Amino acid sequence: MAEKLNGNLTGIRNTMLDRIRSIYDIKMGLDEFISPEAIELLASCSSEINREISVYIARDGEVVDISVGDSNKVSMPSMRLVRNEDRLCGVRCIHTHPSGDGRLSDVDIGTLRSMKLDAMAALGVSEGHPTQFYCAYLGEPDEETGAREALIYGPLRPHKLPQHALIAEIYASDDRFRSSTKAVEEAEAERAILVGMDNDEGYDTLKELGDLAETAGALVIDTVRVRKRPIDNATYIGSGKAEELGLKCSALEADLVIFDDELSAIQLRSLEQILGTRVIDRTTLILDIFAARASSREGKLQVELAQMRYMLPRLLGQGTALSRLGGGIGTRGPGEKKLEIDRRRIRRRIFELETELSEIEKQRGLRRETRKANRIPLVALVGYTNAGKSTMLNALTNSDVYAADKLFATLDPVVRQVTLANGTEALLSDTVGFINKLPHDLVSAFRSTLEEVSNADLILHVVDISCPFHDKQMKVVNEVLSSLNASGIPTITVFNKCDKLTDDSDNEISDLLPSVSALNSDERSTAVVSAVRGDGMQELLRMVELKLNSSRREIEVLIPYSKYEAMSLIREKGMLLSEEHLDTGTIIKAYLDEAEIGQLKKILQIEI
Repeated sequence: MAEKLNGNLTGIRNTMLDRIRSIYDIKMGLDEFISPEAIELLASCSSEINREISVYIARDGEVVDISVGDSNKVSMPSMRLVRNEDRLCGVRCIHTHPSGDGRLSDVDIGTLRSMKLDAMAALGVSEGHPTQFYCAYLGEPDEETGAREALIYGPLRPHKLPQHALIAEIYASDDRFRSSTKAVEEAEAERAILVGMDNDEGYDTLKELGDLAETAGALVIDTVRVRKRPIDNATYIGSGKAEELGLKCSALEADLVIFDDELSAIQLRSLEQILGTRVIDRTTLILDIFAARASSREGKLQVELAQMRYMLPRLLGQGTALSRLGGGIGTRGPGEKKLEIDRRRIRRRIFELETELSEIEKQRGLRRETRKANRIPLVALVGYTNAGKSTMLNALTNSDVYAADKLFATLDPVVRQVTLANGTEALLSDTVGFINKLPHDLVSAFRSTLEEVSNADLILHVVDISCPFHDKQMKVVNEVLSSLNASGIPTITVFNKCDKLTDDSDNEISDLLPSVSALNSDERSTAVVSAVRGDGMQELLRMVELKLNSSRREIEVLIPYSKYEAMSLIREKGMLLSEEHLDTGTIIKAYLDEAEIGQLKKILQIEI
């Protein structure tokens, strides 16, 4: 058995470390919770160093781990306990409280639950002597929350412990644990703590992070806001704040900690070591949601590519120090180290994904050229996630595309045909929603899909006007459009969800326009609608038609059959509205811009 001491050993003399280590030599009887000898040694050592000492004892009486902490902080176990879903872990913890108060703290109880310990006991120590003893066990789960209550016994006299009864209660607790399956059912939702720094933007990004976490299936149990400060390269929030967060994780039985900003590999590794729980950042969370929602082959490939690109620089290790391929003294050996193998596999998979997506992009390009040849205009719905784009697509095209009041309900692009007021046909494309701090790798992986926006004839920028931060969300969308070189495309800003602004159903939609027209200098480019109620949809379609044809003029002209090149010009460069065949030729109605009308005049030798 390893006799390693874990925890905070700074400043402790070697002779004292040897005394603490000697606790490993004490073996408890099968009916002995903790021997008097171990209690005396624990109390003496803890009092002398004024730090907490935690001892972990297996059911066979062997001491399996000893950790030293601070005088006011619990020491988490360093060993990885083997835990079944329906059994306790088989190890009990006895730790000291140098303050003399033996009562169990919330952190103690949280550790009991999260580690599924046989028991959690605290030994109050004063002037080198044990004074109080408290012991807690897991009880029955709460009918509503599923959280197990803690059965606490104490205060007990350390020198006269009911050893047999304390051991018997371990087996009773284990029976309770096995007899109930509710805890297993409730364990599906990970308990998450959100962490983020205050910002000066007036935008509650942590609230949005909570929505993302719930979308991913997590149960948000607490939110930690850190005062704005320089970013710590090792822990992001600073070591002191990280230790406080570790105590909170134990007290609240957190399974997961989610940070609002992107973390480096070093920060992720350091935080997991300090917190004793899994740590992810906002980017990982968004990628996880995308992975769960992608349904098409292209969408799945794009998400996997983004995950691989994100993972590559974050493989845990010591960088070039672990590489056998870098050359030089100390790096030569018989083969690759695991880190280098992982990197090589990821790079190979990235190449394979990029190749597959390149083939799909060729097919998309062919469809795009066919659409251009047919002169069918493309209208792209863009906007912040959950702004109501899919609901608007359904309202405008009478479709039944999946729409839900949740983040990233749509990942795969959807195209539907819509007929405008004068009979003009157009294609309406629903795109993936944008979000604040959208991962760069995700934008890069989805670039081929998002390029549909760059090739659109018109953009409908859908905005959730009921959101108090809709101006910030608009800024995010505009920045992404700019990165896609789509900022110069004609745009209609559509303020959606006006039904959430007031309960007075008699208010006209037009009454809301003055309050938002200041956001756009061209009032014709601004609409206020309710996609879910259908308010303003017909007016929006008229605006779309005007925008699509704003640079064109409707003409009606007779094209003689001998002037076939005129028909080719109209079909190739104009928008054909109707054609009627007569004996002398074809009467056509079409939209053409002035340059195209000039070419048509030269062919027909007439005024139009």
